[in-house]
Amino acid sequence: MIRSELLAAIAQENSGLRAEEVEQVVDVFFEEISERLAEGGRVELRGFGAFSTRERQARTGRNPRTGEKVEVPAKRVAYFKPGKEIRERLNG
Repeated sequence: MIRSELLAAIAQENSGLRAEEVEQVVDVFFEEISERLAEGGRVELRGFGAFSTRERQARTGRNPRTGEKVEVPAKRVAYFKPGKEIRERLNG
């Protein structure tokens, strides 16, 4: 599902909202998750899952085009852990 499909699905379920209002709600939702993760926090949506960050160590990688070794710096990456209900739906 892409962003426009998400907006359309929410608009269909909430006919009382204008398209601009639906888009604003989705923007705020994703912005709040992004801000919390940037602060090093965690976002938990009961029944769906939890967003957090993980630390990746610096390492030596390889450029796939040239085969040349490249130093990859340490960084934080977003991580999603699905909740129990999502796992059960996926694994029937």
